[in-house]
Amino acid sequence: MESRLRFHGAAREVTGSMHLVEADGHIIAIDCGLFQGRRAEANLRNRSFPCDPSAISAVLLTHSHIDHCGKLPRLVRDGFAGPVFATPPTVDLAGVMLRDSAHIQEEDAGYWNKKRVRRGDAPIEPLYGLADVEATIPHLVPRALGEPFEVVPGVNAVFHEAGHMLGSAGVCARIDDGDGAPLTVTFTGDLGRPGMEILRDPEPLPACHYLVMESTYGGRRTPAAEDMREQFAEIVNRTVEHGGKVIVPSFSVGRTQVIVYNFHRLVHEGRIPRHIPLIVDSPLAVEATEVFRRHPEVFDLEAAMFSRMNGDLFSCPHCEYIRNVEQSKALHDRREPMIIISASGMCEVGRILHHLKNNIENPRNTVLIVGYQAAHTLGRRLVEKARRVKIFGEMYAVKARVKVLNGFSAHANRDELLAAAEPLAGRVRRVFLVHGEPDQSEALATGLRERGFADVQIPEAGQTFPLR
Repeated sequence: MESRLRFHGAAREVTGSMHLVEADGHIIAIDCGLFQGRRAEANLRNRSFPCDPSAISAVLLTHSHIDHCGKLPRLVRDGFAGPVFATPPTVDLAGVMLRDSAHIQEEDAGYWNKKRVRRGDAPIEPLYGLADVEATIPHLVPRALGEPFEVVPGVNAVFHEAGHMLGSAGVCARIDDGDGAPLTVTFTGDLGRPGMEILRDPEPLPACHYLVMESTYGGRRTPAAEDMREQFAEIVNRTVEHGGKVIVPSFSVGRTQVIVYNFHRLVHEGRIPRHIPLIVDSPLAVEATEVFRRHPEVFDLEAAMFSRMNGDLFSCPHCEYIRNVEQSKALHDRREPMIIISASGMCEVGRILHHLKNNIENPRNTVLIVGYQAAHTLGRRLVEKARRVKIFGEMYAVKARVKVLNGFSAHANRDELLAAAEPLAGRVRRVFLVHGEPDQSEALATGLRERGFADVQIPEAGQTFPLR
């Protein structure tokens, strides 16, 4: 039986990652992520799969960001019964992420249903609940970086360091269906940047016949992290001088820890006043930071040395982690300058919406965007300088400053993606570019072709390609 590669999520877009390998009667999913975008579209797409979930034999999970793992409870709820293989830190983080996702969805549905009941509309159901998450956790199976393992009969895989977030990995699958020489397919997952704080650099991509590569920043060059730290200090100091707050929508896992670590370093270096409160308002970030502390084995040398000399990377003067809803609400009444980091990173759900609602119309404040914002999200509208935005169904004038620091992104930029792929030029039969908006994927495709990759495809959702 001919092996095939089928594309579903994150094809010509960034969120909702999911690809399928079909080999010898088995279907293997690489990632199973939530689609994030317009509410109605997201609600529809997140309730469907490219095939019957019970037909999927296994999942290879590259990392625990919600756009890569967030549909797993729905997959299990709808009939999936196989293993979900991931690195040990990803297994730990995925449990935290999915419980938080279920809580947010239940909370968000409750908030909207109050409005819907008043309008006489039917209530909406959350995509899944905590019970679905608890049923999913036992499916998570840890596998160490660099150690080959059997996924299904005839398919082996090995994870390699991706440098994108704690536990992130690319995966190389080796398919031996008995019809010829084995085939190898490498999935980069989300590829990190060399030299980023805390985490080790990405490992070289394994040799393979087919390469499935992310292209989030395929046409962009982003500043170095050191430049970002300088700009971060300038934004904080300027906002503090005006008596305002810095509101940071941030992914609770990865980006938040990097920002706290940079804040810690800047305070230590005397570049930010020690008395400025840094509030991490996210139960998920609190839990995720504990997982980071449990896995110092993945820290790079610089972070390890800073920790030995200055203590916990994620604790510093006036840094406060908030779990309680009442503590979160109390921040709205505090008038002193501060930095508030809250989720979600694309401003679609969670406590960040309340902080934006309460602070976006104050010109003394700054909204600091530190990560990629997918199309049609509130975060993207802020990046695009919208003068008015809708939050919880009501319009607000954007009077706060909006600043963007893409250098904090954990996604490799154009030059870094090309450098990672270049050693495989002339050795790969075909490259598939995913996890990127069309203009970014096209830009990266052009660069790859110029470097000797003869066949570069940008697949659409639903497209299937033979592996031969």
